[in-house]
Amino acid sequence: MNPRKLLPVLVFVVLLYIGWEFAQWPGVALVVSGAVMFMLLYLNRMMDVLRRAANQPKGYVGSAVMMNAKLKRDVTLLHVIAMTRSIGEALSPEGAQPEIFRWTDDTASSVTCEFADGRLAKWSLSRPSGGEAAGEAAAP
Repeated sequence: MNPRKLLPVLVFVVLLYIGWEFAQWPGVALVVSGAVMFMLLYLNRMMDVLRRAANQPKGYVGSAVMMNAKLKRDVTLLHVIAMTRSIGEALSPEGAQPEIFRWTDDTASSVTCEFADGRLAKWSLSRPSGGEAAGEAAAP
């Protein structure tokens, strides 16, 4: 099991203990209400990101080169969707690990991202050959 998943639970239990020690039931109620508020803020952010992504074509990004430059290891899929404002085109079967998504721009450049356990493990930029890109740019 991933220890990163246990950390929020451990922090919540410690805060519950501290709340009980300082103020008994009112302290516990304060900690629980804070945790509920945190979860609602996260849910609100997630819904806002997905609402913006719903208005874009699937797998589209404005500039694949700029996306490639902004990517960092261990960011979540939600963070990448917020950055691109688009849900990636799934290349791996649903539920398979690692998850592979691709974002493509207007010049046929694309970024393929591999997510392991919901976090970005590696990515690669692929660009069309120089002749194709120059020919597309010169066409009226």
